[in-house]
Amino acid sequence: MTFSIRPLASGAIGLAVLGFVACSYNEAGPPELHASVKSAGPRPAPREPEPVALAAAPRQGAPSRYADNYQQQIADHAARMLEEGRHTFRFDTFGSEDFWGGQLRLHEALAGEKLGGVGSGVSPKAALEAGLKVDADAIPPDLAGKIKAGQVNLDDPATTAELLKLNAVVGVTGFFNERGQLRSMGIQCALCHSTVDDSFMPGIGKRLDGWANRDLNVGAIVAMAPNLKPLVDLLGVDEPTVKTVLNSWGPGRYDAELNMDGKGVRPDGKTAATLMPSAFGLAGVNNHTWTGGWGTVTYWNAYVANTQMHGKGTFIDERLSDAARYPVAAKAGYGQKRDEVDLITAKLAALQFYQLAMPTPKAPEGSYDTVMASRGEALFNGTAKCAQCHVPPLFTEPGSNLHKASDIGIDDFQANRGPAKMYVTTPLRALFDAQKLHRHGFYHDGRFATLEEIIDHYNQHFRLQLSDEQKRDLLEYLKSI
Repeated sequence: MTFSIRPLASGAIGLAVLGFVACSYNEAGPPELHASVKSAGPRPAPREPEPVALAAAPRQGAPSRYADNYQQQIADHAARMLEEGRHTFRFDTFGSEDFWGGQLRLHEALAGEKLGGVGSGVSPKAALEAGLKVDADAIPPDLAGKIKAGQVNLDDPATTAELLKLNAVVGVTGFFNERGQLRSMGIQCALCHSTVDDSFMPGIGKRLDGWANRDLNVGAIVAMAPNLKPLVDLLGVDEPTVKTVLNSWGPGRYDAELNMDGKGVRPDGKTAATLMPSAFGLAGVNNHTWTGGWGTVTYWNAYVANTQMHGKGTFIDERLSDAARYPVAAKAGYGQKRDEVDLITAKLAALQFYQLAMPTPKAPEGSYDTVMASRGEALFNGTAKCAQCHVPPLFTEPGSNLHKASDIGIDDFQANRGPAKMYVTTPLRALFDAQKLHRHGFYHDGRFATLEEIIDHYNQHFRLQLSDEQKRDLLEYLKSI
């Protein structure tokens, strides 16, 4: 089904969610930032390295003071970029609170009627069931002890508000007035692209930045908003249809192209939303989204921050002005988005730096058979032909890593939504974690429930004629990646 599009109201906003962790703001004072990141006011823009004076050229054979100093500048710059990028990823809302709180009024649904909002509110128990995560390191020891002892009411929305004040809800920033009431909320990159290790209790633990939150039911959370008119106006459909589409996504899925092409479902009637990708293991990778042609990591960060999180910034992509392919984006002006205040562009470099520093998690010792994996590696690089596209150690093609749907033996619906009308060779990352990262399957839409199904698919598609023993060996190697 493709939605019909009608003229948009001025300032219509795109669907979206990508988030970070909780930062509570008070009208009477500056933001309190989690952990070691503290601020007495707005964070200054990253400073460029101080130039080193070039006095006289060093004598032949003499040590170069300039070279030594410049190497130190590189090290200092890298450390600063890492810290800035981590802070942006975890804490920066990019001004998205004007949409999620100011327009959708989603904070009112979180707070509930007793706390000045609407409805019954969202308790910590309900929030965890919806896939939201809590950073255990942000919870004071005394409160942690009370939670462990069952002395904290996890069925009370007031407890959720207190967790927001502690900057503990991963990906959600609460803004509070001087009376301590929740008055708005924004989101951060970590909302969809971070999870926790569940070391405290299920849904509460230490952060795992870059890990896709495959528990998060973004659509159901957005559908709770008291005012969905911005989405109704944007998509040109009625409110029940908007809610139906949002609630069809389910846990771990999100549609980053719905507010571009207006396509809510696939031709087979299933949701057009795709699985949330992880943000780790992208260093050296060209195209990294499910469908090709959108752009590199920095492009996608700008795309998401501007058109999905709906932060305040600048975004230029004339392809989105093509009303035939992207009617919703063209009407919304996403091809030439220039907000009066830009809270995004200056942060893209450090954000990319931090993301590219995220390594792919390694398979735990004992989680696969090493002897079988060794044989499977030989098959991967040889008879099974996997390495022709999944080139080690990137496990995607260096350079252009795009394929037609017919190349990989699947339909072209999702590919055709992207500018290149092709699929990306997704890097093979953390395949061992079937419980947390791959609980909803593999590929962009989770169509293959297990790695065994993928092996069978390619064995048939490429007529490899692998034996059952070879398939088992290949499986063990995949689990080791």
